[in-house]
Amino acid sequence: MKNLIQKIKENYGLVIVVLIVGLLLGWIISPSDSTPATSETEVHDDHNHESEAEIWTCSMHPQIRMDHPGKCPICSMDLIPLSSMQSDEETANPNDIVLTESAAKLAEIQTMVIRKGTADKQIYLQGKIQADERNIAEMTARFGGRIEKLFVNFTGQYVRKGEKLATIYSPELVTAQRELLEATKLKDTRPSLYKASREKLKLWDLTDEQISSIENAGEPKTYFDILATISGTVMMRHVAVGDYVKTGQQLFQLINLSQVWVLFDAYESDLPWLKVGDPVNFTVQALPGKVFTGKISYIDPFLSGTSRVAKVRVVVSNPHQELKPEMFVNGIVESATAEKSDELLIPKSAVLWTGKRSVVYVKVPGTENPTFSFREIELGPETGNYYVVANGLNEGEEVAVNGVFKIDAAAQLQGLPSMMNPNGGDSGAGKMPGMDMGGSSMASPNTKEAETEVDNSKISSEFKKQLQRVYDAYLNMKNAFIESDGSKVSKTAQSVIAALKEVNMELLKGDAHMAWMDQLKTINTTINNISKSTDIEQQRKEFASFNQAFYTSVKQFGLNGETAYYQYCPMANSDKGAYWLSETKEIRNPYFGEDMLGCGETRETLE
Repeated sequence: MKNLIQKIKENYGLVIVVLIVGLLLGWIISPSDSTPATSETEVHDDHNHESEAEIWTCSMHPQIRMDHPGKCPICSMDLIPLSSMQSDEETANPNDIVLTESAAKLAEIQTMVIRKGTADKQIYLQGKIQADERNIAEMTARFGGRIEKLFVNFTGQYVRKGEKLATIYSPELVTAQRELLEATKLKDTRPSLYKASREKLKLWDLTDEQISSIENAGEPKTYFDILATISGTVMMRHVAVGDYVKTGQQLFQLINLSQVWVLFDAYESDLPWLKVGDPVNFTVQALPGKVFTGKISYIDPFLSGTSRVAKVRVVVSNPHQELKPEMFVNGIVESATAEKSDELLIPKSAVLWTGKRSVVYVKVPGTENPTFSFREIELGPETGNYYVVANGLNEGEEVAVNGVFKIDAAAQLQGLPSMMNPNGGDSGAGKMPGMDMGGSSMASPNTKEAETEVDNSKISSEFKKQLQRVYDAYLNMKNAFIESDGSKVSKTAQSVIAALKEVNMELLKGDAHMAWMDQLKTINTTINNISKSTDIEQQRKEFASFNQAFYTSVKQFGLNGETAYYQYCPMANSDKGAYWLSETKEIRNPYFGEDMLGCGETRETLE
């Protein structure tokens, strides 16, 4: 210790110098000490700003309000700060639905600008060959008598114009010939009597040559020949040798088949696309590989009250008699609308259809976030994958063509105008157990939600009646499958489509409506594919998919007091197994027809 004190004393001067230098340096550095203090204050201020309360919401369900980030309890999307959505919401129409870019991408929303174009469509028609009614001749007795000879012994015999069909003995005709012979003697003095006698025989279908031969012979003919008035086929023979006939009685029916009619069945939805003069290409099952052409010459102004179709006539030349009455034909018409060739077109995927209303969502231009406006429109005829817009949209407007149902669902949850609630308000859709839709408090996002089922007892009786009519049409189609008749299947499928269009979706609310919409996508796609084909195997593949969706609808909504049997065959649909609905417990398999009619079992009875 003494040594340390001694050393300090010896270096006292050096210590004093070091202390002075240290104080000087401390004075020089001291002004910069305020900078860290300022930075610390700023960081503290920023920290206080971040800790301020902030509201978090869902871009697809803006009614959700939380005081912390997390997942939306409805759709499990990440919540976003409310401030990020307010810029467009403050300036947009209160009835518009505003989404964020991320929400629009997640919902796979796509838009398209509406343009005008040519509304054309391929129309598939089915029909039959029929005789041209203008070339049908009924041979009747112009005078009474007895059939002495027949030169036509069977139906289907071909005769030429002027050929003898039968020989008749007629006392009336003998008397008329004698009157002519007497009048011939007075031809110069009483020409009017002579002329009247000749006219009487001509009205009885005697030709000038026959009448002249009577005059030249100078005596009446006892037997007289009945001649064919046209060339054609004998379709009916009403008399036999020895029959007595009266005036006006039918003798023969002749049909000239050198020209025939093709009568197609056109449904109501096809009529706007058909007009007189449209070319038609058609094929006949009996003549594979051969395509016939013609033009529409007539469209029936009346629809059948039972089948709901109008007849469309095509006149076709048939010089070689290849086309025979009652042959089945399949035709295709490439047609544009009769009224206009330049129409405003909208994709089918853009339209939400309720049976009474057609709804689209129009993108609002000039907004930062994707914003859509609810719009009711009036549709014209269907054209392939498009509809003609009759009213409600203008060329150049942009509409959602994909993700439309998700936009509508978000609008329903917010109480905005939507497909089921055009005036806005709570639709009852999307409510969850434990959630207060009107406030900010809600169940924990981790709470497992119970799966909502359709309450059959709350389905309106009117909707069940409409579904029953679809089921009745379905049974006719199912029976056509049993007969393995592709053409009949296609035609009965059109009846199913017509019945589906009569179903009013507005009768369903909330979850029931959502369930029907989901099933309707598959139902419409498969039934349209069935109706457009006559290939029975391809139709059966679509029928298997159709049955799964249609069974779900029948099970959830019920029929109008009728029992249905859900039946299954493990060998159908390429051994994958397939189902169908039946009105009886008896197994009549529609996937194999007569080959395996009894293959299958009843899996469920739907009361």
